[in-house]
Amino acid sequence: MRGLLEKKVLFFGGKGGVGKTTCASATALAASHAGKRVLLVSTDPAHSTSDIFEREIGPEPVELLPNLWGLEIDGALESQRYVANVKEQIKGLFGDHILKEANKQIDLAASMPGAEEMALFDRIGGLIRGEDTRFDLIVFDTAPTGHTLRLIRMPELMEAWIRALSRSRQAMLGIEQDDKTDPVMLSLKGRLEGLREFRARLLSPRVSAFMLVLVAERLPIEETARAIDQLNDAGVSIGGLVVNRILPATSPDPFLQSRHAQEVVYLDEIDRRFAKLPRVRVPQLASDVHGVKTLEALSKILIPDPCHVAN
Repeated sequence: MRGLLEKKVLFFGGKGGVGKTTCASATALAASHAGKRVLLVSTDPAHSTSDIFEREIGPEPVELLPNLWGLEIDGALESQRYVANVKEQIKGLFGDHILKEANKQIDLAASMPGAEEMALFDRIGGLIRGEDTRFDLIVFDTAPTGHTLRLIRMPELMEAWIRALSRSRQAMLGIEQDDKTDPVMLSLKGRLEGLREFRARLLSPRVSAFMLVLVAERLPIEETARAIDQLNDAGVSIGGLVVNRILPATSPDPFLQSRHAQEVVYLDEIDRRFAKLPRVRVPQLASDVHGVKTLEALSKILIPDPCHVAN
């Protein structure tokens, strides 16, 4: 995993329940030990990051440890903020009647499927573009592969949406207004440029990488293979694989011996199918990763010498 901590943005993805949150948290901790100012971002509604660090984390960065901050993004809250921001931007641009109707349309759009996801992407995009300059590295935990792919395609989708909105807006106002002087359209186009900048950073292997976490079982292996194909097709750099929760080979228990024998077959398959990618194996720990002490142990397995890797 050499060079991993030299990135500006790391995503951790994989099948549910394979340990993405713990691996992301441990990597963020290792980076903080290397002197990086790190923001660990979770979009998990279960707020697992708060549980791991045993403290409350909210929608604004909270200092967890020296050089390490945590942030939990809530889709519903981001949607409310997004709507309030749009309404604020159009104040004073219309008469009362049109403004009232416009606010109704905004509220209707906010209740449609995908609205929360759009607001979530807007917040993630702002973080990746570096709007908060305090941080050297941003680590995203529990990032589904599909979300990343939709983020990449968002500028094209938004461009089509802006064109349609411009036509609808002119029809509603009954006038033909140049988008170059229309404050609403200028604001929307500013957001579009922000998304394009975000995508450029996401697709730059110098800036970003996607880490995939899996366990040595059939379904996670197949899901990882599909994710690799999708990310490669989209041009996203894959930083490597974390093969998590490997059972000990020396257990006298017959059940564990049987499970380990099966696991060895899958580990060989992982090495064969994903030979071109860096891989790190993480043993099954004696206890759950809960609290900084156990997280420290995991971070030393993932990145044994963070200071050496970062420099």
